[in-house]
Amino acid sequence: MTPDKINRLGIVAVALFTLLAPWILPVFVDEFWVDIYSEMLIWSLLAASVNLLFGYVGLLSFGQALFFGMGMYGVAIGIAKIGLGFWPAFGFGILLSTTMALITGFLAVRLTWHYFAIITVVFSLIFYFTALSWKPLTGGDDGLSFTMPPIFSFGEETAISLTDPTVQYYFIVLMVGACYALMGVVLKSPLGRAFRTVKENDMRAALIGLNVYMIRLTAFVIAGFVAGVAGALFAFFGRYASATYMFYHVSGEAVVWAIIGGAGTLLGPVVGTTLLITLREELSDVWEHYLIVVGVIVIVVVIFAPKGLGGLWMGMVNRIFDKSANGNQPKEGGE
Repeated sequence: MTPDKINRLGIVAVALFTLLAPWILPVFVDEFWVDIYSEMLIWSLLAASVNLLFGYVGLLSFGQALFFGMGMYGVAIGIAKIGLGFWPAFGFGILLSTTMALITGFLAVRLTWHYFAIITVVFSLIFYFTALSWKPLTGGDDGLSFTMPPIFSFGEETAISLTDPTVQYYFIVLMVGACYALMGVVLKSPLGRAFRTVKENDMRAALIGLNVYMIRLTAFVIAGFVAGVAGALFAFFGRYASATYMFYHVSGEAVVWAIIGGAGTLLGPVVGTTLLITLREELSDVWEHYLIVVGVIVIVVVIFAPKGLGGLWMGMVNRIFDKSANGNQPKEGGE
């Protein structure tokens, strides 16, 4: 069995657990954890948008909460203010976040290193305060709640809606899975190889004919799209949108999740998000300073596993197979 096959088995195991979670979690822990796991999947998408930029293009963004919040507000405003149905509101939220990513990315990706990180924070703060002050549209400090429309309706009495917990869970799984599949396809394509080339050495990438600016902008827009899907899903999950989720500390949490899970690995954000949200839920009830533990974990991982837990796992598997392959080679002299 090769390392790739082991990694595929791990992905299959995670997928099976995700599909069976509504039956597994109530038996071994509590039914409450089904909702927590749904939340983990949504937040992992936000971390994945950070990972796409940082792990594959080398741009550290602290502004992904802006696109997350735009996805939330697109859904909430679409339903509560415009009167849109489920799918139009969902599409409106994603369109709003993707358009915002295109506009901000047009300026932001001209910069790199800490300058890029700073400008993403600035954009996030601008629209955070705009959302707080534009109370007639966004609800200001109170946020904006809405009534859940049906996903599909058949006649006047039969409808499928996210008010059904099972429907909500599997809808989130479907959307999150589709986003990860899309990112997997992109990262294996020539565009994905261009992302890695720009990360490794943008000057050499330019010398061989790659348009570094357009590659970074494309990655920024895709990351904004992914964060927007996460925000739209979270709005449906809570039936609510708030400017709080546009603040840069939300982006900071996503950065931590991506780094812990493994920047530059497709499913690293899922690992980091699951681990740290589980710690939050388990420790926050018994110790109010649980963030100290999170800080210690981040420090340990950055020092001893700079590629994150996903990178650590892949490194261990590769080392095991390298030793096995070397051990099976015949010795010199035909011995």
